[in-house]
Amino acid sequence: VLGLKRGMKILDLACGQGRLTIEFARRGYVMTGQDINAFFLKQARQSARRAGVAVRWIKSDMRRIPFAGEFDAVLNLFTSFGYLESDAEDQKVLRQVANALRAGGRFVMEVINRDRLMRVYRERDWRQLADGTNVLYERRFDVLTGRNLERRRKIRPDGTATEVHLAVRLYALTELVNMCQRAGLRRDAAYGDYDGSASTMDSQRCILITEKAAPPTLS
Repeated sequence: VLGLKRGMKILDLACGQGRLTIEFARRGYVMTGQDINAFFLKQARQSARRAGVAVRWIKSDMRRIPFAGEFDAVLNLFTSFGYLESDAEDQKVLRQVANALRAGGRFVMEVINRDRLMRVYRERDWRQLADGTNVLYERRFDVLTGRNLERRRKIRPDGTATEVHLAVRLYALTELVNMCQRAGLRRDAAYGDYDGSASTMDSQRCILITEKAAPPTLS
């Protein structure tokens, strides 16, 4: 879909432990992985060495991408957008993405489909992991801010427990399109999943592809 060729430069923004970054590097792309989590980046470096691939790893906040006009594509996948303090802070990320792309470069954002989630929303849920750990979820969706607030409690087989709290801004597709446009990224395509299906209210995912417009030529 992106028309990328081997040797093109890609930024995996919020790369975590580099699972996708390393796979793209295996396929011949020149990869940069950026994340704010030093522990994840340490794991990513070790995994890249084991895989025998070269990746440039950057520790930085998403609002500070230290490149300009560098990349043929920027990827932000698996709902890695919306964890900042406000919509205004999220908008800063998109401006940085636009700045980091070359003219004509593409930005791919993939998040959970808010429209579908609202139709199947569950305030309480639980699941059991393979090691017998039970994970209990308590959620509340703030309709005023569009934020999903979640308490996640893990209870291990030995009785010990840990708890984390998450807050993520869940954007509708039309909101993401408008935010990208304000950052100088025009909509190119939207899909409901990686099979290329159309984006609908029932789609599992929301995949938005935008393009950085070329600057106007002087006549």
